[in-house]
Amino acid sequence: MARLCIALDMESKNDNLKLCRDIANNDTSNIYLKVGLRSFIREGLGFIYELKKLGFRIFLDLKLYDIPNTMLDSIKEIIKLDIDMLTIHASAGRSALQSIGDLIKQDKNSPLVFAVSALTSFNEIDFNEIYNDNINNAILKFAKLSKECGISGIVCSPLESSIVKNSYDLLTLTPGIRPSSCDFDDIDSALYDSKDDQNRSTSIKMAIAHKSDFLVIGRPIYKNTNPSLLVKKILEIL
Repeated sequence: MARLCIALDMESKNDNLKLCRDIANNDTSNIYLKVGLRSFIREGLGFIYELKKLGFRIFLDLKLYDIPNTMLDSIKEIIKLDIDMLTIHASAGRSALQSIGDLIKQDKNSPLVFAVSALTSFNEIDFNEIYNDNINNAILKFAKLSKECGISGIVCSPLESSIVKNSYDLLTLTPGIRPSSCDFDDIDSALYDSKDDQNRSTSIKMAIAHKSDFLVIGRPIYKNTNPSLLVKKILEIL
């Protein structure tokens, strides 16, 4: 069963909290709140604690990328927050990933750790300029490395999720999900058929068909006139 991650990327803390309170009448056991870099810098640790009090699971999406010791020490501090998921960059390398994988194996209560492969904002030309490889090849390399190091899963676009799943027993977390008219029986339920700044995106049903485990959706939910209803409809599909 796929799970929903709602990205809290709104203009203010109050806007984010209002959204969370609006959607709290849904089954929160299948909802993760994604706190990204912007919200975390602006709101700090107190925001995490406020969200936990609302009964949601917390996904801290900071995409850590540094030398191995710094990443490991940072994750030790994050674990103390009792969150459920976090992200690192796979391109930080084997030493960093292995030390983190060893850490989470030692504690069954550790959060899921997902390694970012190719950001969904990349197209093939831009990705090749940085990594000197095509996206699919690089993602499989990142997936292999993550699996060998004991990382929980990998972040990729929904288009690459099935490629990863067909090769490795890894969870996939997929940004770039855009609810589309094809996802709902009632065509008016979907406001978004656009990709925004995501170059590799899909509808909800296509992401599920590509075996995505965690679907990240932000703007299509919080820009909806009735976000709670849209969340309810999304959970019905999952």
